[in-house]
Amino acid sequence: MMIEALIAVALVGALVTFVAPNRIAGRLAFAISLVPAVLSLWMFTAFDGSGNALLDGTLAFESHVEWLQLGEYSIAWFVGLDGISLPLVVLTTVLTSLAIMSSWTPIDERESQFYGLLLFIEANLIGVFAALDFFLWFIFWEAVLIPMYLLIGIWGGPRRKYAAIKFFVYTNVASLVMFGAFIALVFGLGDTVTSFALPEIADAMLTTGPEGFLGLEGTTLASVVFIAMFLGFAVKVPIVPFHTWLPDAHVEAPTPASVLLAGVLLKMGTYALLRFNFTMFPEQVATYAVPIAAIAVISVIYGAMLALAQTDLKRIVAYSSVSSMGYVILGLIAYTQFGVGGATFQMVSHGLISGLMFMAVGVIYNATHTRLVTDMSGIADRMPIAVGILVAGAFGYMGLPLMSGFFGEFTIFFGAFGSEQLPYSQLLTSLAMFGIVIVAGYLLFALQRTVFGPYELKTDYEVSRAPLHDVVPMFVLLGLIIALGVAPDLIFEMITDAVDPILTGGEQ
Repeated sequence: MMIEALIAVALVGALVTFVAPNRIAGRLAFAISLVPAVLSLWMFTAFDGSGNALLDGTLAFESHVEWLQLGEYSIAWFVGLDGISLPLVVLTTVLTSLAIMSSWTPIDERESQFYGLLLFIEANLIGVFAALDFFLWFIFWEAVLIPMYLLIGIWGGPRRKYAAIKFFVYTNVASLVMFGAFIALVFGLGDTVTSFALPEIADAMLTTGPEGFLGLEGTTLASVVFIAMFLGFAVKVPIVPFHTWLPDAHVEAPTPASVLLAGVLLKMGTYALLRFNFTMFPEQVATYAVPIAAIAVISVIYGAMLALAQTDLKRIVAYSSVSSMGYVILGLIAYTQFGVGGATFQMVSHGLISGLMFMAVGVIYNATHTRLVTDMSGIADRMPIAVGILVAGAFGYMGLPLMSGFFGEFTIFFGAFGSEQLPYSQLLTSLAMFGIVIVAGYLLFALQRTVFGPYELKTDYEVSRAPLHDVVPMFVLLGLIIALGVAPDLIFEMITDAVDPILTGGEQ
């Protein structure tokens, strides 16, 4: 019942925080969020699973209770963790606690509602990564959208309503496409499945494949479902050309919401692609390998080029997320142990690094009240600790050795370059590697303009050292980034244990 405890504490904590006085809401929410964080870390240390939740039934902290019966199909409360989902659950709980602490400075109105929404997001994110029944998973998936929409629309910047509506429309339409495709898949499987349990559906797909549905041949149905689900999840990632909602959402969202959006919500898309598309449709993965890899490379290069053209620090980090998620897609489509394992590792690594970068940009904005590169320079002398962490995070983004970003990108490139399934793998991987040069270019340019050189600020504010509660979350994230860079097997071994059955179709 450990997963239920994580979700329950976050949900009850959200309700308690909603009705708490504003003056204590931030500290109360942080104290409550520590409970799921500590529990998830204990679960991480106690984890003894060695397989894949969908393919060989190797689950940790499993719970299965029949819930509803819809005609021939049953729906259950079915949750469990493996080496893919557990690191993402830990990332969610830890990042939520740090995001709450980072909110204490910038959030000064309607604090109770703000912190309650953060805890509500946490509960549903845990559900997304733990649910193994499609309907249960979809409920959690959709429930994440509502609080993020409110966080952007109420506490965001001048164009917050536009950004919030754009975020909601993009992601909700994508969810509709994905939902319709999955239901078509279940009906297409006919009598081979009797529930919406993801392991049962994955087993049916890998052993019998979809039968005809609405006059379509099985292979045609599988391709239609694969493409529709890929497009639905691609919006959430996001990859080019479905990325346009992300910069607007990040720029207008308050910093803590940006931290969770980049750190965890984007991973919902790549996690779902791995669980659904790349686990259940191995034939379609091979068929569409080249166009998907091309989309990944375009996302890497185009996202980096867009970041290079920005003058707003938040937009720079936002577009860099588009580029980084392109690496994840490339690793997945490589369909090798190091490719898929590296992509999963990169999900966690990017969550930590992007969270750190958005926190650092937020701390600078709190002091300067501007995010424009052209409005400031030389602030390192006034904010040495915060700027030092920002520079360290930027080096992590650039793939500095002994930081998590290096190991994630190296394993992806290593796995993709030697992929036998991916045609032109060497060419596509080499093109993607060029993105690292562009990343270094825009990050070094932005840092040189803002933190080094003679001090100058075009806004009328006195810049001083950041408060301790702003610096501590960044220190923790930087420590985790270095820890995973120095000892990647803290999570990589459990990840590869869960990835191997995917590559073998569940065969042991």
